[in-house]
Amino acid sequence: MAASALPPAAALNPRFLPLQSRRLSIAVGYGGRPHSPSLPSSCGVCTCSGRNGEEGGEGSRSRSMEIDIRTRRGVIGAGLSLLLTSPLAAPEAGATRIQYYATVGERLCDLNFVKSGLGYCDVEVGSGVKPPPGELINIHYTARFEDGTVFDSSYKRARPLTLRIGVGKVLPGLDQGILGGGGVPPMLVGGKRKLRIPPALAYGPEPAGCFSGDCNIPGNATLLYDILFVGVYK
Repeated sequence: MAASALPPAAALNPRFLPLQSRRLSIAVGYGGRPHSPSLPSSCGVCTCSGRNGEEGGEGSRSRSMEIDIRTRRGVIGAGLSLLLTSPLAAPEAGATRIQYYATVGERLCDLNFVKSGLGYCDVEVGSGVKPPPGELINIHYTARFEDGTVFDSSYKRARPLTLRIGVGKVLPGLDQGILGGGGVPPMLVGGKRKLRIPPALAYGPEPAGCFSGDCNIPGNATLLYDILFVGVYK
């Protein structure tokens, strides 16, 4: 499958970010529905504004605050639920938070559990290459809460997500589940895999995706992902 073109202004996808490195995250927890307002699906600017050294006064601070609020709201709704530094996904203006999006026609498979607690099973084994550690790869994914509600999907944005695998830039459960290791075989290009990621390999005991006192992801949340390995980014 052809790899997607890397967009010039990539949007953060905080749902894959480890707790210590993300400023804000999207709802990705299992173990209960998130409590969150309707959120935008992406943002055009994903770095928070600071002061402009050439401007001062209340007007400058007010503009910075407005940009910061818009940015944080955008990051919260930017999509996957997947990364540790920035995954690369194109922004989608005017989109709303995904409520229910089903991956149609996917076969079920029995999960295998490894020592780390990760559960995985292959719906379809790919025929291409393995993901090269440290390289950018393209994936499609659908992410669900424990009650089956889809909270994020790259299919909604009609393009794969680009992320760097195997260097601690995504959730540990995604690194292991895609790259392999610890009893998990690596995915191959074209393969489809289901993952059940326990809290220890996701966001851990702390709530995540908090904004204005409202946290989208409960502590000790288990995450479920359907992954399609589209290809190595070129």
